[in-house]
Amino acid sequence: MDIKPKNIENEAQFIYGVGASAWFYISKEGKKYRIKRYSASGELECNKLFHVNDTSFDITKAYKFTYLSHCKRCVVIQAKIKFIFEAER
Repeated sequence: MDIKPKNIENEAQFIYGVGASAWFYISKEGKKYRIKRYSASGELECNKLFHVNDTSFDITKAYKFTYLSHCKRCVVIQAKIKFIFEAER
């Protein structure tokens, strides 16, 4: 996707999907992370707090959202490490 809708944060990342492509944005809130998922057209699909399986994740360093990421679980790769983010219940 070449054109990011104006309502999506600048740092959001686009993942091409077989069923549905989506934009993902992450921010830190205390010891947790807020992840927002937007449709390709910019509709907010979810906005939830997540915890990560490995506290060595550093939001200030380069990372990439990857498959399989959705509103309950997101996968992020940073420095060749796969981090799993699980939505709070």
